[in-house]
Amino acid sequence: MSDQRPITILVISSYFKGEAFIEELKRQGARVLLLTEEKISGEPWPRGSIDEVFLMPDLTRHQDVTYAVSYLCRSQAIDQIIALDEFDVETAAALREHLRMPGMGITATRNFRDKLVMREKTHNAGILVPDFTQVLNYEKLHEFMNRVPAPWVLKPRAEASAMGIKKVHSQDELWNNVNHLGDRQSYFLLERYVPGDVFHVDSVTWDGKVAFANVSKYGRPPMNVYQEGGVFVTQNLSNNSEDAKALKKLNIQVIKALGLTSGAAHAEFIKGYDDGQFYFLEVAARVGGANISDLIERATGVNPWAEWAKIVVAETRGEVYQPAKPRQEYGGLIVCLARQEYPDLSGYSDSEIAWRMNKKQHAGIIVVSPEQQRVQELVDSYTQRFATDFLAVAPPKQSAADMHDSH
Repeated sequence: MSDQRPITILVISSYFKGEAFIEELKRQGARVLLLTEEKISGEPWPRGSIDEVFLMPDLTRHQDVTYAVSYLCRSQAIDQIIALDEFDVETAAALREHLRMPGMGITATRNFRDKLVMREKTHNAGILVPDFTQVLNYEKLHEFMNRVPAPWVLKPRAEASAMGIKKVHSQDELWNNVNHLGDRQSYFLLERYVPGDVFHVDSVTWDGKVAFANVSKYGRPPMNVYQEGGVFVTQNLSNNSEDAKALKKLNIQVIKALGLTSGAAHAEFIKGYDDGQFYFLEVAARVGGANISDLIERATGVNPWAEWAKIVVAETRGEVYQPAKPRQEYGGLIVCLARQEYPDLSGYSDSEIAWRMNKKQHAGIIVVSPEQQRVQELVDSYTQRFATDFLAVAPPKQSAADMHDSH
């Protein structure tokens, strides 16, 4: 690449997020182009770090996006395309392949988007996953249900987080759901329901090696919070804890099995109540959502968005990425949907509060302390208070289309 011009990164996002990623790209000297949707153009994007903004009515119309970005390339020499949101990952992969740009293509991206693919690949690599089967051949479905006792979980292969997931308790209930899906059946998988505690590992990878990893534990499984409502809680673990050590090793195995050579990843695991073993659930090749990156930054001093941006720039320039050095403090994130338009958090005044959410119809706080026990006390107290002071419950969205319509 010529040294005569700065590198140009096209950032695609159909959701408002990743401000730290954009700011770090600019701090590293890149030209930053943002492609987003008209309906979120008014969000507080870090305009001072963006060279040009391009708007489209709907980023799910892949052919239109391909035409638009191809047209843009007539006048802009774009070096890399990065998707910030889960639902734009495949769009970015298709664009890279079409425009012959570096980075993950469509096949590699499916390892991190298709829950069936990621289960097959990790299972084949010797990583423990819940028993599963594709919703495709009815004889194999019968065999699975006869072999694996209910309850089961019916999961869409390519939605994000807990969206569209259903817990199924009997064969009759399963067949009713399958029949209701009609021609969309093959886009689902069925797996054994494993009751347990859910953990997440948020990491950045450089040159095939995990350069930073943070292990956290959810208060309640995200599927339960998403479907039943409630307060979302997560806390990071001590690096010296047995769970953190085991999960960091597992995360390295997952990253290797799925072929992520550089970038950010958010992986989820469940520790079964029955056997105490860790099962791999899913992974995304992006920074974790729901303000998890804010928690990690305040507890460790490392912002996964910023580290990902440094990796993108170093890789594009052919330079070597220098990982940040984390510190070990403890943090807890408490978030819920709120009845109030802008909830009043002034009654929460403990000195350990490191961050307050400022988002319509949401309440959120991060607490940080050198003492893990202190964080646990505050999280327990605040979770109960949030439920009383703010908590509202909305019906869960079943698909990306529902989410897209609600922007």
